[in-house]
Amino acid sequence: MAAKTSSKVTLTNRNYLAEAKMRNHFAVIDEPLDKGGDDNGPTPVEYLLTAIGSCVSITLRMYAQRKKWDVGEIVVNVTQKEELTKEGIKKSLVEEISFEKEITEEQRVKLLEIAGKCPVAKMVKGETPIATKIIS
Repeated sequence: MAAKTSSKVTLTNRNYLAEAKMRNHFAVIDEPLDKGGDDNGPTPVEYLLTAIGSCVSITLRMYAQRKKWDVGEIVVNVTQKEELTKEGIKKSLVEEISFEKEITEEQRVKLLEIAGKCPVAKMVKGETPIATKIIS
């Protein structure tokens, strides 16, 4: 059985500066100056948007390769949108996908469907429960 996918995040004593370790990789997380951080790295939301965009692009590339479709470079721009409603601020995400090479309408329809099958996006959509506990 494969090792569990995980990320260990340690919030340092420097405002909101956090350090994350994933396998043999490290990342820095922080908040911008206007939010009380020191702007030493992307915010958690920016990492989430990056995770979704990278997962969607990888999922699309894997599918296109299986179909032997040469779509060229794939760009996924993920943006957080905020809308003021009667209930307060409602947040949503917008994905804009583009391909370097021309694609047919049939490919466009299928690739749009496949983009929705990205495992990270599925987690965000609420298909993965999160069990939270405090350990000593």
